Amino acid sequence: MQRRAFLIGLSAAACAPAPQPDEPSASAGHRFKLAVCNETFQGAGFARGCELALATGYAGLEIAPWTLSEDPAGLSLERRREYRATLEQEGLAYVGLHSLLTAPPGELHITTPDDAVRQSSWDYFRRLVDLCADLGDNGLMILGSGKQRRTVGGSTAEDAVKRLRDGLASVAEHAGESGVTILPETLAPHLCDVLTSMEQTRAMVDEIGHPAVQTMFDTHNAVAEPVPHDVLIRQHAELIKHVHINEMDGRHPGTGNYDFSVPLGALMEIGYDGWLSLEVFKFEPSGEEVARVSAQYLRQVEANLLLDD
Repeated sequence: MQRRAFLIGLSAAACAPAPQPDEPSASAGHRFKLAVCNETFQGAGFARGCELALATGYAGLEIAPWTLSEDPAGLSLERRREYRATLEQEGLAYVGLHSLLTAPPGELHITTPDDAVRQSSWDYFRRLVDLCADLGDNGLMILGSGKQRRTVGGSTAEDAVKRLRDGLASVAEHAGESGVTILPETLAPHLCDVLTSMEQTRAMVDEIGHPAVQTMFDTHNAVAEPVPHDVLIRQHAELIKHVHINEMDGRHPGTGNYDFSVPLGALMEIGYDGWLSLEVFKFEPSGEEVARVSAQYLRQVEANLLLDD
């Protein structure tokens, strides 16, 4: 089955699918759209994970490809159709993909000086663009993947950034034509040595100069930034197309000392209308409970900001 036929068949495959919510309900008094990463509900299965996302307070789902398959770019069009239909039937908006290069394990590296490995990795990335487009419209691809982009083989960070820039430039047009936006993510220095500040990431995005390559903000990964996070958000406002929310140690909001009113207040100020996506790395006592209390906490921070406005 060809891609065009697949996409045409999506609407016929789903029986009266519910529309995907793009904006929060004005009657609910919410300013931000909340999304959650699907590995929060690991072990529940994809459909049950969608149910739990909605039940715990989220309107959108961000998907880690490795949760779908050990070879996510190799997923059949039929399986892609099933995942997309599940999202639509549940009334859950599709946000996009993150943790892009974790699977297949140990095979991908996009900044290595090994030309063959690097080329095959970017070929695989291009296929992930197709997966992102097939799962839903206007998908985002959040490119963190620190292990698959960090310096190896004697490269300098500068060498790696150039290879990353060239690779992204090579897939940018294909992403744009597919309705996909790629967001290279600034990573904290203790996680990766390539693009460790938003200034560096912005410089690379500006060099590429393609609308399908923008960037995003992650509270946890901004731990080493030299300026306050509200200032950082204002400085890069026009390029921030997505936001990850977590504590500085990767736990869920409200369990640490991070003041979430600072970035959320700045996002309100700049008129940010994208997703706040919960991406945490510790799920005690359970993913469901972490998701629920995080949504409640973020809504309280939001409500306080609206009262002060």
